[in-house]
Amino acid sequence: MHEAPIIHLGGIPFDLSIITMLIVSCLVVFLIAKLATRNLSVENPGKLQNFMEWVIEFVQNQIAGTMDLKKGRPFITLGVTLIMFIFVSNMLGLPFGIVFEYDSVEKATIFGHQIVPVVDTLNSAIAAGEAHPHAEVAFWKSPTADVSVTMTLAAIIFVMVHYLGMAKNTKSYFKHYLEPYPVFLPINLIEQFASLLTHGMRLYGNIFAGEVLISVILKLAAAGAVGWIASIPLMMVWQGFSIFVGAIQAFVFMILAMVYISQKIDTHEEH
Repeated sequence: MHEAPIIHLGGIPFDLSIITMLIVSCLVVFLIAKLATRNLSVENPGKLQNFMEWVIEFVQNQIAGTMDLKKGRPFITLGVTLIMFIFVSNMLGLPFGIVFEYDSVEKATIFGHQIVPVVDTLNSAIAAGEAHPHAEVAFWKSPTADVSVTMTLAAIIFVMVHYLGMAKNTKSYFKHYLEPYPVFLPINLIEQFASLLTHGMRLYGNIFAGEVLISVILKLAAAGAVGWIASIPLMMVWQGFSIFVGAIQAFVFMILAMVYISQKIDTHEEH
């Protein structure tokens, strides 16, 4: 597997590939939204405007299926942002990758700072007596293939959901933890943190597994003529399937966020 370009600033580790790819994801989503709303027209809408309207309508329908739309309408923007950002992030690692190879500790630097995983790998290889030590660093990949990104997204939703529950549905929110009997309090608390874990890990596991398989297919292509020929149809099939998986995972993350919100802001009577 490729190493991550991690440097330490003030004792804090920074993964430059994740920072870069998150910025790219934000810029792509912003650009799509900007182009789609640049020349709005009722009589002759453009393709991007139609696409954005379809996304908004799709998210609105999904929210309406989880809660009263009067309560859910403020979360349409959140839902659209989530599904577009996560889908774009899932797709970034599919078309190509940018990988650099280092064979010297002295060269394993960025902005004057050592790339920590590369230095550790090279030092270990040198200590083991390898004649040609080297390490590969991936600078372009799907940010959602990193667990810190997906768990941070899940944590943001987690905090927002519970804040909304306490602010908008205070009595039912706290009462829920004691139902059906007070003895179930520990189980209900575990359930909340389990939902946080599964919300983030589901997205990470699917996207990370996809990128691992892509790297395996690329290694097959480098194995020889037969491997190169065999890798072409495999890569085409997997790229197509990965687009499907990326779209599904973006949808699942968004819809689960809406379900969690509805569970906290709706009263039992409304259900």
